[in-house]
Amino acid sequence: MARAMLEYTKTVLQKVSFDARLFAKEVKKAISRLLPEEIEELKIWLERFIYDKPELQPSLVYLKN
Repeated sequence: MARAMLEYTKTVLQKVSFDARLFAKEVKKAISRLLPEEIEELKIWLERFIYDKPELQPSLVYLKN
């Protein structure tokens, strides 16, 4: 079940990646809903996903502790 939430989050982030503000909002929402180990996996996925999307890179600040 928890794995499903991570996959759902990735899908949502892919769909809203056209808008940097909406993307950041969804990243913040994901952090509040996912388990700590899922957040680490999401961080790895995000770094790969936004590698060539500089407008989305500021959203990584929400994953820094």
